Amino acid sequence: MQEEKQSNDLVIRKPPVGLAIFALVGPSFVWAAEYIGSGEVILATRAGAILGTTVLWAIVVGVFLKFWIGMSGARYTVCTGEGMVDMFDRMPGGRHWAVWIVLIAQFASATLAIGSLATAAGVFVSSMIPIDAALAGWLVTFFALAVVWSGVFNILKIVMSIFVLIIVLGVIYVAAHVFPGFSELMRSLSLEMPRVPQWALGVEGVSENPWKEILPLLGWSAGGFASQVWYTYWVLGAGYGAAAGRGYGRAADVSALQRMSRGSAEKIKGWCRVLYVDATLAMVIGIVVTGAFLVAGAGILRPAHVAPQGEQVAFELSELFSSKWGPVGGFLFMLAGAAALISTQTGQLAGWPRLLADSCRICIPGFGKKFSWKTQFRLFLLFFLCANMIIVFCFNKKPVALVKIGAILDGLLLTPLQALWVAIGLFVVMPKMLSKEAARILKPNWLFAVGLIIAFLVFGYFCVFQIPSALFGK
Repeated sequence: MQEEKQSNDLVIRKPPVGLAIFALVGPSFVWAAEYIGSGEVILATRAGAILGTTVLWAIVVGVFLKFWIGMSGARYTVCTGEGMVDMFDRMPGGRHWAVWIVLIAQFASATLAIGSLATAAGVFVSSMIPIDAALAGWLVTFFALAVVWSGVFNILKIVMSIFVLIIVLGVIYVAAHVFPGFSELMRSLSLEMPRVPQWALGVEGVSENPWKEILPLLGWSAGGFASQVWYTYWVLGAGYGAAAGRGYGRAADVSALQRMSRGSAEKIKGWCRVLYVDATLAMVIGIVVTGAFLVAGAGILRPAHVAPQGEQVAFELSELFSSKWGPVGGFLFMLAGAAALISTQTGQLAGWPRLLADSCRICIPGFGKKFSWKTQFRLFLLFFLCANMIIVFCFNKKPVALVKIGAILDGLLLTPLQALWVAIGLFVVMPKMLSKEAARILKPNWLFAVGLIIAFLVFGYFCVFQIPSALFGK
């Protein structure tokens, strides 16, 4: 692909057009492979078993609204060359207040969420190999950390994407065999609030309040707060638009952006179109895969009155495949489920330390001067290693409960603020960073504002009214 060096010192590659765009689609696969994990394998299947297909609307709403957050943040990255955390630092008010909120909240969320995923992965691995679930969780953590530390993350992603493909094809196969019909599927999009069936109330951890199952599903459909931040990292790695050659841990070169020529802006606008295709692909994957798990749970586990829970979650979920494919199918499900969870854990260990290292670079300049960005990244990896060993040992008997709490913390609590901050970054901050001509050419469509405002209002409603009742109510 040709490159052109402008007089403004920006190097913008010529964007692909037509079908050539699909040749450069890539961040979406990393994004989707990272969030196809516990939220889909465990939470969607469990929600389908307990509530049926009537909550399909929650998946569509969650994925669609997060699509606008992730795509809008990535559009900012394509136009400026910096990630979402640096965008947060440019919020009006100064003194890094927004990044401080991210640092404190995400430090807690990351610790619990990564630990919950290691716990769930350990349960799946121990269901196939006769070893203790806690030991299996530790082995998963060591394996994922070693791969991220060694720098061969892309190789692992290729291998794990094969396993994810197996589970995706498999669950769609099962869902197709228990497909409820288009009329019922359309009714499931009517925002109906289902009642928890009487048989499920006898299962440990199941409440008569359906929001206790729906909120975690909303939280980790298309990933949580951090996943939308990480998508900007994957776009940086892919080098879309102004992100080309930028790497990680660097704020935008504002002086160069303010001298951006019309030609560079037009090229970046072409890269924005590539981004739209990429992000839309991730959204479609998220809705189809998560919906398929929900339908499969509703069609197979719900009639059998089985709600996945506790340390037997892997064996209960294997019924999805074994009922159609026999024992081989059950083993295939557990194998692919373990691969998806391990792949997601590796993605989290690649993403969260980057997010926290960027936050420390901004909020604690002294820490950043003493340690390089890469050293900070590795220090956080070591911390998560220690935290995971403790969490896996203490909570390996309750993987579902831990995953649900992690989904609410990471997936919902900061999401309304994230939608608002991204809107400010895209419509207020970014135009001031660009030349007048470039700002005019790269002005985002009004649909971005509508999508972000709706995401702010919807997730804000969940946080204010539904999370307290789900956590502390009956």
